[in-house]
Amino acid sequence: MKRHLNTLFVTTPDTWLSKQGECVELHRDGERLGTIPLHTLQSIACFGRVSCSPYLLEHCAALGVTVSWFSESGRFMASVQGPTRGNVLLRRAQYRAADDPRQSAALARSFLIGKVANSRTILMRQARSTPAPALSSSVAALGRSLGQLRHEDDADVLRGLEGDAARTYFETLDHLIRPQCRAAGMSFEKRSRRPPLNEVNCLLSFLYTLLAHDIRSALESVGLDPAVGFLHRERPGRASLALDMMEEFRPYLADRLALSLINRQQLTVKDFLREDGGAVTMKEKSRKKVIIAWQDRKKEEIVHPFLNERMAAGLVFFIQARLLARVLRHDLDAYPPFVVR
Repeated sequence: MKRHLNTLFVTTPDTWLSKQGECVELHRDGERLGTIPLHTLQSIACFGRVSCSPYLLEHCAALGVTVSWFSESGRFMASVQGPTRGNVLLRRAQYRAADDPRQSAALARSFLIGKVANSRTILMRQARSTPAPALSSSVAALGRSLGQLRHEDDADVLRGLEGDAARTYFETLDHLIRPQCRAAGMSFEKRSRRPPLNEVNCLLSFLYTLLAHDIRSALESVGLDPAVGFLHRERPGRASLALDMMEEFRPYLADRLALSLINRQQLTVKDFLREDGGAVTMKEKSRKKVIIAWQDRKKEEIVHPFLNERMAAGLVFFIQARLLARVLRHDLDAYPPFVVR
């Protein structure tokens, strides 16, 4: 459980990872960059041109350390992991629930209630400190969306309500960025991805990638299949269940961190590169800065809203995965989404 923070992020291009005894050793251009004991790691995330020796991959698989590769912009490409852990009966219950429209809709509704409630809370906090008609209007609209979500049991209607709520939220996100930061180029007009078309979207996409990686690890740790979701349906190469669960964490963890980095001017337009086609990417040093901020954010203590216990923010992913497993085993009546107050 304490290993949730132990992810090795490798962002330096042309890094070579190899096995040295019970450690992973990092090299670049013949220079040793560092050595890390494998027993302290749960996963290794490689960004861009990073290579691993087959002996290291074999040992990681035996130890249960997942090795994942992402593009330099943060798009997931592939992962290597050992035998599936956990109880096969839990995975069978997960597959049955995914095939049951009623159960799927109930779980999808819980994930979306968490997302919309947390989005509304973020806007409400800003509205209290700097009142604005646009913020108040969006808070009211998200409140109405919450009311509709709680009484809806059709998956397609739920997805439609989520789309409306997301548009309302992102249309207001620019109001959460300080005027001087917007004037300096860190403004947000609308959500764009694949590729992100401005700096704020690039930052959000990268943080969502880190969030999805951590949630996927949490799901695998309890024996759930990250590929079989309830809100996001199966698609080859997509961790649908990780995408489901990350919905409730996007506003509180990823979006808040992005806004903090922007408003404190820890990230500016100088941290990004604009390609000829209009796509925006983050510089290598800037990615490292964001990863450090993300790891620090996960160490912050919060009170879990369902358990009413203090814990590191990064541990919440594992708690929610275990709560979902209890629901699928019918040990818990309904999935309690992570909703901040």
